[in-house]
Amino acid sequence: MNKQIRRLALGLLVCYVILFVQLNIIQVGREQALMADVRNNRLTTRDFNRPRGPIVTADGTIIAQSVPSPGGAYKYQRVYPTNDLFANVTGYYTFGYGSTQLEKTQDAVLMGDTDAQKLKAISGLFRGENTGSVVLTLRHDVQQLAAQQIGDREGSAVVLDPKTGAVLAMVNNPRFNPNDIAGVPTKKAGEVLTLLNLNPSKPLLDRTYQERYMPGSAFKVITTATALSEGVTSLERSWPSEKAWTPPQTTKPVGNYGGSSCGGTMAEVFYRSCNIPFAQMAIELGPGRMVNGTKAWGIGEKVPIDLPAPAASYFGDAANFTQNLPLLAIGGFGQGDDTMVPMQMAMVAATVANGGVMMKPYVIAASLAHDGSVLTQTTPEAWKTPISAEVATTLTTLMIGVVNQGTGRQMQLANGVQAAAKTGTAQLFSDGPEKSNAWIIGFAPADSPRYAVAVMLKGGVNDEISAGTGGKLAGPIAKVLLDHLLATETPAAPPASAP
Repeated sequence: MNKQIRRLALGLLVCYVILFVQLNIIQVGREQALMADVRNNRLTTRDFNRPRGPIVTADGTIIAQSVPSPGGAYKYQRVYPTNDLFANVTGYYTFGYGSTQLEKTQDAVLMGDTDAQKLKAISGLFRGENTGSVVLTLRHDVQQLAAQQIGDREGSAVVLDPKTGAVLAMVNNPRFNPNDIAGVPTKKAGEVLTLLNLNPSKPLLDRTYQERYMPGSAFKVITTATALSEGVTSLERSWPSEKAWTPPQTTKPVGNYGGSSCGGTMAEVFYRSCNIPFAQMAIELGPGRMVNGTKAWGIGEKVPIDLPAPAASYFGDAANFTQNLPLLAIGGFGQGDDTMVPMQMAMVAATVANGGVMMKPYVIAASLAHDGSVLTQTTPEAWKTPISAEVATTLTTLMIGVVNQGTGRQMQLANGVQAAAKTGTAQLFSDGPEKSNAWIIGFAPADSPRYAVAVMLKGGVNDEISAGTGGKLAGPIAKVLLDHLLATETPAAPPASAP
C-alpha cells in the first residue's frame, strides 16, 4: 500500500513539475511571441479601455490625445487635434493596424507602463489614472508656418537649434491625417492605409529624415569644408573664368549652370555657385580624401534622430571613384550620385553655425509622469566634429557672401539681421521636361547663430520648380521662418539694478 502511495505521489509531483515548467514557458519564455501574435488582441482591447497620455509641443499645443468614446466599442479614442500637421512625428495609434512613430516608441510612457510610473502607482502616489505625457522640442507656430510656406508643393523644411540639436520644426508635403486611420472603423482604416501606401508620393514617409534627394550646389559647403581642411583651397585662391572643363578619364566636359562663364576668388565662385572650381577641388582632393571628408559629416550613416527608421545620405566610395573620376568631379558640386537627407542638410548648416560641432537632432524634450514630474529629459549630445572652428568661421564668411551678393539674396532678413546660406538647384536630367530640386540651407544671426534651416522643394514638371530656383523658391521660405523665429524670441530680462 505504501509503495502505491509513493508511486502516486511521485507521479503527481512529476505532473506538477511538468505543469510548472509549461506555465513558465508560456508566460515567460514565449511572452513576447504571444504578445506579438496578430490573433492576440486582449492587450489591445485592454489598452483601448485605458486612458493614454498626450503628446504636446514645446509651446503647449496638444497634438495627440485620448478622449472618451461614448457608445463606441472601447472607452477611449485617440485623436489628433492638429490633423496632418504633426502626423510625421506622432504617427498613429489604432486598434487594428498598430502604431507608428512616437505613438509606438513612447507607448510605455503614454500608457503609464514604465517602471518609474508603476513604482509611483504601487507607492500610492497616484490614484486612478497613471498615464504619462511626451513633451516635444517642436513649436506649433513654426511647424504651421513652414507648412503654409511649402503649400501644395512637394518638399520639406527643417529648423534646428544649432547649439543643442533640438528640432523646432520638421514639415513635409504631402502629408496624411492620422484621424482618418485612428478615428474610423478598422475596415475603413485599412482602406485608407491601402490608398496611402499606393500613393507614389509616399505621404506616410517623413521626407525630412527618411528620404534623400540630390542636393545640387548646397553640397558645395561640404566640398569647400573638405578642401579647406586639407589645404587644397583658401580665401586667397582664384580660378580663371571659363565655361567648360574636362575631368580626367573622359572627353566630356563639365560646365557651369546654364553654360555660363564663371570664375574668380574663392568667395566669388562660392557666392556665384560656379560648378567648375568645385569639380576641380574634388579631383585635387582625390577619391580617398574627398570620401573621407564626406564621412566626417556622417554621410553614409543613418541620421541619429530619436524617431524610427532614419535614412542615410550617400556620396560614394573611393574605389568606385578611382575608376570613375568624372563622377567624383560632378559629385563635388552636388550632382551625380550625391543624395542627401533634408535633416542632415540642416545639420550641415547647424554645424557651421556651431563652430564645427554637429549635434544629434532630437524631437523629444522630456517625458513626464502623471503628476508632472520628469521621467526622462534629453541631454544635448555632439555627434561629429567634421571641421575646425577656423574652417567654420571661413565657411560662415563665404555663406554670408551668398546672401549679400550671390544666389541667396532672397534670404536677406528683416531689421538688418545678417543670415548665412548656400543655395542649390539639383538638375535631375530626367526624360521629358527639366526637373530640379530646389534647396537652401543656412542660419541666423550669422554672428551669433540661434537657428539653422534647410528647405527642399522636390523637382517637378511645372515651370515653378525648374532650373535656377534654389534661391528663388526655397530662399523665401527660409527667410519667412527665420524672420518669424527672430521676431518671436522672448527678450532677455534686464540685469537687476544694484541696491
